[in-house]
Amino acid sequence: MDSYLVLRISHGVPAILLILGVIAHIVIVWRARAKQPEVLQEKLRRTRVISLPIFTVLAASLPATGWWLSHLSGLPLSQTWLMLSIALLPLLFIFGGFLYNNLTRWQTQLRSQHNASGRQQVFAVLWAVLVVLILLAISALMGAKPL
Repeated sequence: MDSYLVLRISHGVPAILLILGVIAHIVIVWRARAKQPEVLQEKLRRTRVISLPIFTVLAASLPATGWWLSHLSGLPLSQTWLMLSIALLPLLFIFGGFLYNNLTRWQTQLRSQHNASGRQQVFAVLWAVLVVLILLAISALMGAKPL
């Protein structure tokens, strides 16, 4: 198999897994909030401890594989689509951090037998939706590249 094809696959698969994974977790947590607090607390713990670190590693791999793809194809790194997608990555990590902190507070409130406020639940959904939108924007920019 050609190394360029392998590199394109190793760049595309994490982007798709990130988008699908975040959407799946939004649905799982949203459905679990109507169940027992213990169930929701376990879903939040798994999301925070297992899934978000994996998503972070996948997101951190995107700039490296993207640079390598640009280097192998001979594209200059100063192209607008590439600069915009790179500029969105710090926002992705910032909003991901906000999501992580919000889920931590939510899980702590559940552990202390308090219900999370509606505001806190709305912010958790807001951060998750912003993460998905940024991932979609980065993927759209990567898909629009002239390869």
